[in-house]
Amino acid sequence: MNMELFNSKNQPIRLNMPDANVMYYPGFFDQTKSNVLFEILLKTIAWQQDDITIFGKTHPQPRLTALYADNGNTYSYSNITMNPILFTKDLLFIKEKVETVCKANFTTCLLNLYRNGQDSNGWHSDNEKELGVDPIIASVSFGEERFFHFKHKANNSLKQKILLQHGSLLVMREKTQKFWLHQIPKTKRIIKPRVNLTFRIIR
Repeated sequence: MNMELFNSKNQPIRLNMPDANVMYYPGFFDQTKSNVLFEILLKTIAWQQDDITIFGKTHPQPRLTALYADNGNTYSYSNITMNPILFTKDLLFIKEKVETVCKANFTTCLLNLYRNGQDSNGWHSDNEKELGVDPIIASVSFGEERFFHFKHKANNSLKQKILLQHGSLLVMREKTQKFWLHQIPKTKRIIKPRVNLTFRIIR
């Protein structure tokens, strides 16, 4: 009997968040496969650094990004418009594994490379018009563990924090983007890079 199948670390966890549906799969990819995929993504993805304008000031985005898809649909956020590259075979492999759990057909993947603890992603919701109403977002993490914070838009007392582990999957569905914000905050700890893939549907 393969006891790994019954290892609790691989069991999905539903986060206790009202007005949301968030599931976390800590061992979605095993350690060996995660290590291989992490190195491939670091070396083969066409990473770029865009400028972002906040409160009238423009500065380099504090992480590298890339957009891949099975179509030519652009994706816009924070006054940045990204043009996709066709999925690589490695991204298709990851996408197909994620789709078996999510029961969804993702068209697009926005990737983020957090090079160190000063790379971050501020408070936001994935609620751009291209994503439609109540979008499903599937987030895969490889590399350094980082804390992922949630806070409710209407109730400041509702907060949640989860450590996104190497090889994990986080799935946000239903009203999550309507009622909650999320972020990857900066940290003063000296840490190694993290690659994050956020699969989404853009019609």
